[in-house]
Amino acid sequence: MAQDDPPADEDKNTHWAEVRTDLAEDRNIMAMERTFAGWMRTAFAAIGIGLGFRALFGAWDPSWVPKLIASAFILGGAWLAISAQRRACHTLARLDTHQFEPISTPNFRGMAYGVAFGAAVLTVGLWW
Repeated sequence: MAQDDPPADEDKNTHWAEVRTDLAEDRNIMAMERTFAGWMRTAFAAIGIGLGFRALFGAWDPSWVPKLIASAFILGGAWLAISAQRRACHTLARLDTHQFEPISTPNFRGMAYGVAFGAAVLTVGLWW
């Protein structure tokens, strides 16, 4: 059978196996970046749900109830952004690039902390 036969050139097979492994690691980095983007979209959606809830149910009595629910969604979005950044940076630190140049770690941090800061400012403005 074909799998029982020894390879014709052992070094060539090893080389191609290493190339495939390197490319798989690059694909993992790109997948991690897409996952980070997905989590950031989810964070923005949570912030948007909080704003929408506050706008839609702002006339409730007592007035602090819609503010509290909106704040929970907005701060949940901030938490999602920070946790996504931490996971992305942890994964990126474990992987090595070969053919692909990944997004730098400060870009992940800058975006996540910017979203979290904006959510915090929005929450303070909601209560003020």
